[in-house]
This record gives sequence, structure tokens and C-alpha cells, in this order.
Amino acid sequence: MNEITFAVLGTGGIGRRALEVSQHKDALTPVAACDRHGVAVDFDGLDVDELLAATEGNIDNEVATDGGSATATAAGGVKQHGEDKGVVASSQAHPSEDSIQEIIDHGDRIDAVLLALPNYEHDFIPRTADRFVEGGYAGVMIDVLKRSRVIDMLDDRSEAFEESAMTFICGAGATPGLLTGAAALAAQSFVEVTDVDIHWGVGLKSGYEDNRGTVREDIAHLPEYDIETARDLSEAEIEAIIDDHDGVIEFEDMEHADDVLLERAGVCDAEDVTVGGILDVRNDEKPTTTTVRVTGRTFDGETATNTFQLGDETSMEANVNGPALGYLKAGVRRNRAGEYGVFGPADLLPGF
Repeated sequence: MNEITFAVLGTGGIGRRALEVSQHKDALTPVAACDRHGVAVDFDGLDVDELLAATEGNIDNEVATDGGSATATAAGGVKQHGEDKGVVASSQAHPSEDSIQEIIDHGDRIDAVLLALPNYEHDFIPRTADRFVEGGYAGVMIDVLKRSRVIDMLDDRSEAFEESAMTFICGAGATPGLLTGAAALAAQSFVEVTDVDIHWGVGLKSGYEDNRGTVREDIAHLPEYDIETARDLSEAEIEAIIDDHDGVIEFEDMEHADDVLLERAGVCDAEDVTVGGILDVRNDEKPTTTTVRVTGRTFDGETATNTFQLGDETSMEANVNGPALGYLKAGVRRNRAGEYGVFGPADLLPGF
């Protein structure tokens, strides 16, 4: 495969780890990274070590999607220390009134864009994609979104993506993403899938400080919260919720995009997919083994369950960013072959 240049929108926990993991992936060159304060661009390749060191403890994981104003705020959800906030702490970066537009303006030299942003508003990621379409971007966009309802918003834009020669891979992290793909592969044993159960366990090896946006987005899945109420929580309120759960928060029947992504790939009905998990905010070890169970009927009438498990030693960052960059590479291959529109992770595997 020819060399692939890519940009990262958002330099919080996911964005930082994506840059780090990319150094271990063949043919990937990170050439741009931004947040709502500034942007770093170098088409010879960013100095990832310098950028990560400069921004350690000085992170802003949000990017404005409307030309500079912060449309998706998370009070206390980001770390902003020192005079230079976020990515501008790096010697490679400069302040920007509209960092996304700068990425778009360089789009002809960027093969793929990774949206490493929490989806604090239902249309946050789709609106960001709109800006790239309007700016004439013809390449690949990858997201690691979690909300089922966002998939329909992206599908509604499929025609616009096709006209722009854009290939959009949605839900391409761990879950949805890696585990969606595992479920789609496990389903190949069956002629009918009756049940998919995804249960994940996460221990924050990189620390709560580096994953505040992810924790806030997960809290939005608790029964007493939603995206809007979780977005407006103060840092003290987040800490109080964590204390109330002794640092271990359990989720059941989450609105997770695995369901609609498996349905759109023809694997099963969305209502047959259940997603839940356990998040331990204070310990590195996973509170439970991440497991996918796919139950179905084989061609010869047998009922069975195929099970896929992640190693407990693999971190959330490895399970999100490794697959995201792998799907990014697959998206570039599709794009270069002239395949445009919206794809889910299961669409890139054997068809059911």
C-alpha cells in the first residue's frame, strides 16, 4: 500500500493515543492535529513525540465545528493549564480561529481524517462531516462514535459523500468497531442470528485525567442521564457520580451503535443486539473480560453460540485506536478504488 497521510481532529485521550499508535502502523504518516485552540501541520510528518510531550497535562480535546465557537462544551471535561492551551503548547502548532477549516484547506494533501471527538451533541460528528463536504474534501473520514441514532444522520448524507468522492467509515473504534466486526465474523457460522450480546470491561490504564471526555460520554448512558444532561455536568458532579459508584460504573442496555451497524450489514435486527459494560475509573485492570457472544442457527438446524474475547491485558486505547487506524487504512483502499459513501465496520468483512 502507498503511504497514507492523515489528520486527527481532537487531541484528548483518543486523539493522542491515535497519534502514538500510528507510529507502529506501516504506511501511516500523521501530518496534522488540531483542537479548538490551534493546529499543527507538517506534511513531512508530525514529530509525534514532541507534540505528546508538549501537550501532556495541557490538553483540550474539543474542536469547534462552526468556525471557531465551542459548540460542544464539557465543563471541566478538559485540561487547560498554562498560557498556551491545548495543541498550541507544541512548537509545531500555531493558534487558529478555525482549526478545522485549516485542515479542510489542506485537504488535497490529506488522505484520511480521524474524528477523535466525543459526540456531545447528536449531530456533532455529522455537522463536522458537512463542513468537509462543503470544503470540497475528497478522501476518507473515520469516527469512533457510540450513539446508534447518529448512524441514520450519516446515512442521510451518503449521497453527498458519494458526490464529493468521500468514504466515511462510522463507528470504527472498539465498540462499535472491533467488537462489531468480531460479531459479524462470528455470525458467518449461522444462517440466522438470533442474539448478539456485547459486554465490555475497561480499566483506565492511561488515567482518568486523560479520558475525561470518554468518561463523561459513558455517564450519558446511565438511566438517569442523557447526552444533554451529561454534557452540562460540572467536574465536581462527575467526581460525585464516580464516588457514588466507588469508581466502578456498570452499564446495561446501552444505546450503542453496534446494533444498527450490524443491522445495516444484514447480520441481525438491531433489537437483537444488547450492549453493556463495566468501567473502572480508578484501576488499570479490567473489571471484566470484554466478550462478544453471537447465538444463531446453523444450516443443518443446530443452535450454537460463538464467543470472542479480548485479552485482559489489552488497554482501551489499544482496542480503540488500533482498529480505528486499521479501518482507516481499509477506508483509503476503498476510496482509492472509487468506492464512496458511508460504510460501517461490518461492511468491510465477509457479507452475511
